[in-house]
Amino acid sequence: MAEAAKLSERKAAILSALVHVYIRTGEPVGSEAVATAARLGVSSATIRNELAALEELGYLSQPHTSAGRVPTDLAYRCYVDALPPRPKLPDPERRAVLEFFDEALADVDEILRGTTQLLSRLTHYASLALAPSRQERALVRLELLSLGQAMMLLAVLDTGRVDKCVIDLPQGAGEADVERVSRGVLERLRGQTLGEARAHVAERGKATGEPERAILARVDEALATIGRQEEGDHVVVGGAANIAGEDSFARRETLRHIFEALERETEVLGLLRQATVPREGPVSVTIGRESPMTGQWEASVVAAPYGAGDRAFGTIGVVGPIRMDYLAAISAVRVVAERLSAAVEALTR
Repeated sequence: MAEAAKLSERKAAILSALVHVYIRTGEPVGSEAVATAARLGVSSATIRNELAALEELGYLSQPHTSAGRVPTDLAYRCYVDALPPRPKLPDPERRAVLEFFDEALADVDEILRGTTQLLSRLTHYASLALAPSRQERALVRLELLSLGQAMMLLAVLDTGRVDKCVIDLPQGAGEADVERVSRGVLERLRGQTLGEARAHVAERGKATGEPERAILARVDEALATIGRQEEGDHVVVGGAANIAGEDSFARRETLRHIFEALERETEVLGLLRQATVPREGPVSVTIGRESPMTGQWEASVVAAPYGAGDRAFGTIGVVGPIRMDYLAAISAVRVVAERLSAAVEALTR
């Protein structure tokens, strides 16, 4: 992709006006429409000269000689970078966000499913969420409870996720042994990941005798089962039908590419992981050919990380056409990501 040239104030204002008009209309923009939108008080001839110069610099293209001009990916990047860093979400949309997060939700998975639907309704684009990997999440509670001839392992992750595994009680073990393992070993694993906890349990099992060794071996198996239930990252998708109804994509076959990528899921993971470190401010915007995937899609992705405190759990965002309403998308993604982070943090306390 071409490098952005340093634009004069007038060229930047003209370019911004043209992109704004094109996002609204979807039609090539002529000099008169730009003059009306930019309100620079200069002649149409001056506007035409500036448009020709912007085309030479790679910001604009002209479908036909007699037609107006359309923005390139470089123009959209210039337009997005000039937007306010924290655009305000309109009051009706803000109220919808607050009302959603005021509801009592049980865990991060449940919140993410609802959040993707919310974000899709706010923006009318498809929404994507990178869910936290269970293997990498910390344990906030690990307890072993006696159930007569069985035990129950209770594991609470810092995402708010609660997992319960019923385990057969080893022969020769009793309630006192279960209590000793729970208080003497498992309570000390708070703050460790599932992998770290398994390593600690295995190490402790080597250094102790029966029946504690047998109990710890079954605890290790249960932790492995919990980890296998959701190995690796996964993507939650909301409002995919919005893509099918969107007429702003340059070519209709790009919709097939997007749907295929969403079904494969793994192709989207890298794109969302990149958004956990935004290029500027709290929201990351990837436009068209800035990424191989969005270039193939002829689409853009607006995303932001969410988490608790300094810990990033995942990413939330939207995918839509390059001719996206970036101001609306950025404001919605930012506010939703902030509220999602607050909800996640409340669950992990």
